[in-house]
Amino acid sequence: MYLCEQNYIESLRYFIELAYDGQSFHGWQIQPNAESVQEHLEKALSVLLNQELSIVGAGRTDAGVHAKQLFAHFDIEKPIDEKQLVYKLNRFLPNTIGVKRIFSVHDEAHARFDAISRTYEYVISIEKNPFLAAYSYYMARPLSVEKMNQAAVYLIKEADFQCFSKSKTDVYTYFCTIEQAVWEKKEEKLIFTIKANRFLRNMVRAIVGTLLEVGLGKIPPERIQEIIKSKDRGKAGFSVPAQGLFLTEVAYPNRILEKNDK
Repeated sequence: MYLCEQNYIESLRYFIELAYDGQSFHGWQIQPNAESVQEHLEKALSVLLNQELSIVGAGRTDAGVHAKQLFAHFDIEKPIDEKQLVYKLNRFLPNTIGVKRIFSVHDEAHARFDAISRTYEYVISIEKNPFLAAYSYYMARPLSVEKMNQAAVYLIKEADFQCFSKSKTDVYTYFCTIEQAVWEKKEEKLIFTIKANRFLRNMVRAIVGTLLEVGLGKIPPERIQEIIKSKDRGKAGFSVPAQGLFLTEVAYPNRILEKNDK
């Protein structure tokens, strides 16, 4: 795996781009007595590269949440054959985790701290479909997409979003900047897309649950402003189930990819 003809290098940093089906995992992060994506990836890398390695992800996903794109990084002392490692990882890892590519980056590049935005999608099934059950939340009652989009506009700003955060969360700030929040109808599905610089624990699922209450006519769209100002989780709506949530994109500044592009 190593390119032995190269001179010794103190440390090289590599990014991994991967995707996973979250059904069988207790989220991204390693935790005791629970299966995680990070644990599987670290174990596979350590075995294939014949040394103990730790990886840092772009962020955490909760139990049952899926990722169409997530980045992580690891450090190693010698260069690797990137394509060969991708091939071997995909043979070693379970079918629920797929590695798309591995590429070298500047040593200071950080998968978590250098990410400038994350984008999530939440999928609602408006017709009962057994083939979507594991990847969407079925809503039998009619929803007003127009009202949900009216409400979503109030989310697009920099604000304290504590009202949508899981309680007893250890964070340095509840401020996030939401750049996009919109509902679209696609065949028998409603898809909510939300993009921000960062997200709090359970934030997207709480936002979706609150917007569904708008769509059901339980609260008016403009009530979103009051809920945000309250900073009270009890004022917001319910948290929708995890299976409909997908992390779809993690974006980085161009400088992160400069070394890879040369």
